[in-house]
Amino acid sequence: MEHSEEIPRRKTNKHSLYAQIGLRIMAISTAFAATWTIVTAKQTVIVFGMPFHAKYTYSPAFKFFAFANAIACGFTFLSLMFMFFFLRRGLTPKSFFVLFLHDLFMMSLMLSGVAAGTAIGYVGRYGNSHSGWTEICGYLKKYCDRVMTSMVLSYLSVVCLLVLTVISAGKSRQIKL
Repeated sequence: MEHSEEIPRRKTNKHSLYAQIGLRIMAISTAFAATWTIVTAKQTVIVFGMPFHAKYTYSPAFKFFAFANAIACGFTFLSLMFMFFFLRRGLTPKSFFVLFLHDLFMMSLMLSGVAAGTAIGYVGRYGNSHSGWTEICGYLKKYCDRVMTSMVLSYLSVVCLLVLTVISAGKSRQIKL
């Protein structure tokens, strides 16, 4: 009877591991795509005879957004390698706890980066009449569209990291103190 109980548990563990690997690959891919999209977003337009340039480096919020995505992409790749390394030796609740802390930190970093990018992107798209800031997306449509695409990709990465955090937390709760 014990034998029949172990088989579904192993099968469930395999599905959980495959889900974690798939989510990590998805988080890496979307974070990389978001980084690439924001870093390559630039446009120059001429308004009333004066050139206006737009690059992500002109905004500290967009720089933080790009670096947060790049760092999360790199460290999530390292966590994927960690999983493959320990898959051969068996993942324990303690290793899942390390993954939980990693996923939580990466999700927090990504969330803060995308929040900063969204805030400045909102001002760029709609302006702020109380502060006297006008919207720029009417002039820099190509640039704003690329920034928006980068934000969407980053939000997808945050969702993947959130799900990974929940899965890792559930797997690590079996630690015996």
